[in-house]
Amino acid sequence: MPPQPSPLWRRFSLFLVPLMASNILQALSGTVNSIYVGQMIGVEALAATATFFPIMFFLMSFIIGLSAGSTVLIGQAWGARNVDKVKKVAGTTLAATIVLGLIVAVVGGIWTEQILTVLGAPENIRAMSVGYARIVLIGMPGFFIFLVVTSVLRGVGDTVTPLFSLILSMVVSLLVTPALIQGWFGLPQLGVNAAAYAFIAGFLSVLTFLFFYMRARKMPLAPDRVLLGAMLRPDFQLLGLILKLGVPAGLQMVISSISGIVIVGLVNGFGSNATAAYGALGQVMSYVQFPAMSIGIAASIFGAQAIGAGQVGQLGAITRTALTLNLIITGGLVLLAYLFSEHLVALFITDPAVVQLTETLLHVVLWSMICFGWSVVFSGMMRASGTVYAPMVLSLACILLIELPGAVMLSKTSLGLTGIWIAYATSFTMMLVLQASWYQFVWKKKKIVALI
Repeated sequence: MPPQPSPLWRRFSLFLVPLMASNILQALSGTVNSIYVGQMIGVEALAATATFFPIMFFLMSFIIGLSAGSTVLIGQAWGARNVDKVKKVAGTTLAATIVLGLIVAVVGGIWTEQILTVLGAPENIRAMSVGYARIVLIGMPGFFIFLVVTSVLRGVGDTVTPLFSLILSMVVSLLVTPALIQGWFGLPQLGVNAAAYAFIAGFLSVLTFLFFYMRARKMPLAPDRVLLGAMLRPDFQLLGLILKLGVPAGLQMVISSISGIVIVGLVNGFGSNATAAYGALGQVMSYVQFPAMSIGIAASIFGAQAIGAGQVGQLGAITRTALTLNLIITGGLVLLAYLFSEHLVALFITDPAVVQLTETLLHVVLWSMICFGWSVVFSGMMRASGTVYAPMVLSLACILLIELPGAVMLSKTSLGLTGIWIAYATSFTMMLVLQASWYQFVWKKKKIVALI
């Protein structure tokens, strides 16, 4: 009797745990590097690196979008066990990634100072910011490849290799940063540029490791003649499909970040205590959001593989599994955050008045993270089939028509600062209602077929 496949929830969980760990480690890596720079060099150096963040987020938004599009197609091709098609999608994506990375490196490397001037980098840290940003921008081709490779590996069901890659990158970066700041082992003292060179050393170490590791293990996406051929002769029709699937995801990230800047402006109007509370609240919420987003990514990849394998009947079970896991995992984290909110906030803030303010705001919005997680599951499942515009429009409608105007209006009432987080919670709740309704009453009535 042939062995029976393990239950869906178990396969889903085995895929999900390394994915969640990767997302959390990525956040921790940035936090620790910032601590290094701030503590070992100073506040001005930390400000110099922070000035570059809007540029980095903008560039990453499009690469993550490109990766999202290719991951759907790779998932479908892998579900159909068409390894050549998997390599063709990966090769075409990598070719586009390299071209885009080279353009960013050339344009960014030449006009770094002008770009940072437009962004309003303060005069006292501009030279420091320009030096740091120029090094990072010139290294963008390699970083883009790193992002895409770890993303497409997930498309073939591998979340362990990207996790190992991220751990390696983080270890290298966290060792190189202080060594170059202090000039250990006879190395030059590079000041704030140490963080930029450590960033490059991290992803170069990973790409070197992956080249030999994937070939030694004969993994499906190991660099070989087929993959190289797809990179040298990209399929432009396939690239168009990748962009069609990926650009909406990137656009959604960009608009979300812009709305976040508007919200910060509103919060700043309530004074420095409110700004400090916003920062601490964001830190706590991010560690609840990461698992919710990871569950949505996992649902999308499992859905794409089922569609590619011609097992459309499994999509309902995948959705139910993802929704249940979101309730258990995200719901569990939300419950813990409510129970230990004071201790969590105190990790970031020492002023008792600000701790109390942050706790109050956290209690207002935290429960809505469960709604956010469920909405991400529904949108992820729809994206797995190539339905990308409806989920994007619904999410953006909640941000632009509920979250932003709600935050502006409620903050001017007696609710004050609390009104901003009521707007967030309302937006997340409506996002769930709209995504679930579209999934149930529109998407489920469509005929689902593989895209490639």
